[in-house]
Amino acid sequence: MKNKTIYCLVFILAVFVTSCELPDNIDHKNASVVSADVLFTRAEQGLVDQLTSMDPNLNISRLLVQYQSEVTYTTESRYNFSDRQIPDAFSRHIYEDVLLNLKDVKSKIESPDEVLVKNEMAIANILEIYAYHVLVDQFGNIPYSESLLGADNSRPKYDDAFTVYQDLITRLQAAIADLKASSGAFGDADIIYGGDVSRWKEFAASLELRMALRLSDVPEANSSSLVAHALADGVFTDESESAIFVPLGQVPYVGPYYDWFVVQARFDYCPTNTLIDEVNSLNDPRRATWFTEYPSSGTYTGLPYGKAGSSNYKSFSHFGEITMDPKYATVLCDYIEVEFLLAEAAERSLGGVTDPKTHYDNAILASMKYWGVSDADAEAYLNQESVAYSTAPGDYKQKIGTQKWLGLFDRGVEAWAEWRRLDYPVLNPPSGMTYADIPVRMPYPFNENKMNKDNYTAASTAIGGDEATTKLFWDKY
Repeated sequence: MKNKTIYCLVFILAVFVTSCELPDNIDHKNASVVSADVLFTRAEQGLVDQLTSMDPNLNISRLLVQYQSEVTYTTESRYNFSDRQIPDAFSRHIYEDVLLNLKDVKSKIESPDEVLVKNEMAIANILEIYAYHVLVDQFGNIPYSESLLGADNSRPKYDDAFTVYQDLITRLQAAIADLKASSGAFGDADIIYGGDVSRWKEFAASLELRMALRLSDVPEANSSSLVAHALADGVFTDESESAIFVPLGQVPYVGPYYDWFVVQARFDYCPTNTLIDEVNSLNDPRRATWFTEYPSSGTYTGLPYGKAGSSNYKSFSHFGEITMDPKYATVLCDYIEVEFLLAEAAERSLGGVTDPKTHYDNAILASMKYWGVSDADAEAYLNQESVAYSTAPGDYKQKIGTQKWLGLFDRGVEAWAEWRRLDYPVLNPPSGMTYADIPVRMPYPFNENKMNKDNYTAASTAIGGDEATTKLFWDKY
């Protein structure tokens, strides 16, 4: 009888435990069910975080395009990718924080409103396309058709970069066609546009234009038709339409400079002599917004790029107050960029675009306005012989490339891609190096040689070698 009683008590306890949610069994900090909206926010934030990070373990694009140089720990300025395994972190954060979240978003979108569902699927695809095109522009051939499969395929093949680009553009055009402004998408969960479908359409068309020009030296891409298609889809026509993310302004959701220089109290970067010398030579009025004067001298002085050994942070100009704002914005794509792209399209006779000077002028004036420069100072800058389109030195690549590098200030990832394609401005090799040593791609993640060796070897061979000096398929000259 005693054993029977014990058995009954154990059975009752087992039923109670398995049928009730005890407080101790509930994780109040981690959700067991996550909505599409939450995942979409996380994907947007993950993309912004990776593109703007100041952490040299994650993103050194501002160094590669010589907006910044390192003060004390200078190995990344001197193109050491391996010690911190930067390519591994860069790709991992894009695949995990952005692309995997977007995959989950698309699996969770549901609503009786069919237009809403279609809009949200299209917008998730647009952000996914943006992320993949960033990866191609960093590495070349990438895991694409077999990516994000987890345990089903932990060793994905690398797809040809041009083939990936072509598919991304096809998908982008389809997503644009699917967007309908009669319904919203994601609402407040969309931290870039707040669910404004019309703005997402303009963003996607502007990205389409960017990718079309990226392929302008690839004859089989037929960039002219791609440019015309993007214009018909409706690119940005004003800076107010641009894809710009403004952080909340409270830790941890703050701008990258505030996080690095204020929250973490690190002083690892100064503006480069490459950048400071250029704005000094052009009397660029954005200079006073972007930088501080060298103490007590009344001049702007940049840190020599890639200088071997440490430097004194106090001996050079610093980044200006505007960058230190906790709400300092991140630009994913904007009207300034679009106008520079149109200036180039006009020079190349692509898509029926004409009048490169007007588009060039529009881009510069819009940049000046964005950074708070007065109309009078902006016009004075543009009328200088060294800046005016008819008299600025060099061919259109030099004119547009130099001014675009300035217009893309602090957008390291995009600026590095455009420097590689246009070859301007002329950068400064680190001390003891040559111009040919400046990287034109990011090496593949270092763990791929062990974890995915056969596919890594095939990809490396296909692109001409896994070197930082191996040009991508669109970097022809």
